[in-house]
Amino acid sequence: MTTSPRMRPAGADDLPAIVAMLADDPLGATREDVDDPAPYRRAFEAITADPNQHLVVADDAGTVVGTLQLTVIPGLSRKGASRALIEAVRVREGHRGGGLGATMIGWAVDEARRQGCVLVQLTSDAAREDAHRFYERLGFVASHVGFKLAL
Repeated sequence: MTTSPRMRPAGADDLPAIVAMLADDPLGATREDVDDPAPYRRAFEAITADPNQHLVVADDAGTVVGTLQLTVIPGLSRKGASRALIEAVRVREGHRGGGLGATMIGWAVDEARRQGCVLVQLTSDAAREDAHRFYERLGFVASHVGFKLAL
């Protein structure tokens, strides 16, 4: 990294870089289609229309080097508290291992606090053991078992 990346809201022009990062690992390569931008544009429009969604990028002198999505979820449990969900955390190849991921997660936790959330949660694919160690180093606790149902 040549400068300290800044976190900023993602713009439509950032979509190719975001999708490339989503596809840049063995799991993402099976799920993403970098050659078809249409579904990503539709999703981006829905995300930006929802004030509880925060799709952000880490910008290093005009180059997108990281991304994540923070969702604020109002709820009834915990005395009507809101929680935040962190998803799709990615750091561009060549920028990994230098602390950017921790900076991005720190931004998300701070933003969740600013939004009045009492809890920040995330999920990580069971195969992503390095990611699990990373999140544990940042203070996250593997406290739940997650389930999915493909539709």
